[in-house]
Amino acid sequence: MIVLGIESSCDETGVALYDTEQGLIADTLYSQVPIHAEYGGVVPELASRDHIRKLTPLILQTLSEAQLSPQSIDGIAYTKGPGLMGALLAGSAVARSLAYAWDKPAMGVHHMEGHLLAPMLESQAPEFPFICLLISGGHTMIVKVEGIGRYEILGDTLDDAVGEAFDKTAKMLGLGYPGGPIVSQLALKGDPNRYQFPRPMIDRPGLDMSFSGLKTFTLNTWLAAKAKGDESEQTQADICRAFELAVADTLKIKCKRALKQTGYKTLVVAGGVSANREIRQQLTKLMEKEQGQAFYPRPAFCTDNGAMIAYAGAQRLLAGQTEDLNFAANPRWQLTDLPPI
Repeated sequence: MIVLGIESSCDETGVALYDTEQGLIADTLYSQVPIHAEYGGVVPELASRDHIRKLTPLILQTLSEAQLSPQSIDGIAYTKGPGLMGALLAGSAVARSLAYAWDKPAMGVHHMEGHLLAPMLESQAPEFPFICLLISGGHTMIVKVEGIGRYEILGDTLDDAVGEAFDKTAKMLGLGYPGGPIVSQLALKGDPNRYQFPRPMIDRPGLDMSFSGLKTFTLNTWLAAKAKGDESEQTQADICRAFELAVADTLKIKCKRALKQTGYKTLVVAGGVSANREIRQQLTKLMEKEQGQAFYPRPAFCTDNGAMIAYAGAQRLLAGQTEDLNFAANPRWQLTDLPPI
């Protein structure tokens, strides 16, 4: 089965073709970062309009690169939610229209399920069951995964997601947009011993997380440095390093608790922030100590992409799941609402 995947939940337009026998056969991505950089963040209306402009050319480009015609497609998968309503509707409308015109089945995919299953695209894929740490700009959760659609959320963030905290830290320090990668790059130059930031909520039982206090601590540290006239790049780097270490250490502690609670020996880390070097290092070391294994998607599949949507949709279409052709979006779709396969 060959499935066309369409991703348009936020500020990246992704299109891919996945073959359930051969694997990924084509993948294209267009990023809207230059459009939104001027405003220091994603502007929903601009995102929606750009998806409309780019989707059809990207679909044609992807089919051309794979040397396939619409008749070769067996199904269409698209991001139904969560995400920005206008952006989701743009992708949904195109996907449903193509499904109707080509007489193909279509499947709306949960964006976070796409991220969760992204490591399945690698040659060395994890086996069920496992613990998944989903970390992105809008989500930070620890999920017990027994199979596709068989999810139990063990821990969630009470406020800012990890990616959001990274972006806001960059904004507070005046580092530009997109903030997360800039903070991570600058942290490489930082002194890990200059500042000691708190590890939020590690002294409380359970797996829930909170990063708003850490964000405030970061801001206060920067304001104190500015009051002393120290606004150097090195100080910014030192603050970024302390912030990143605090985040990575907090996630490691929470994941260790989840592994102990379930007895699982496999950890999957996915979502945009899973590309972070420090987080990967700490979680890989954790799994080595736990005599288990950590799995990550390749960096290109950490951020939003059509490949993960094509894969997730293909699994549900293979299982015989389909939807009506009327198109809809669900910007607040819960992961636990998905039916199991």
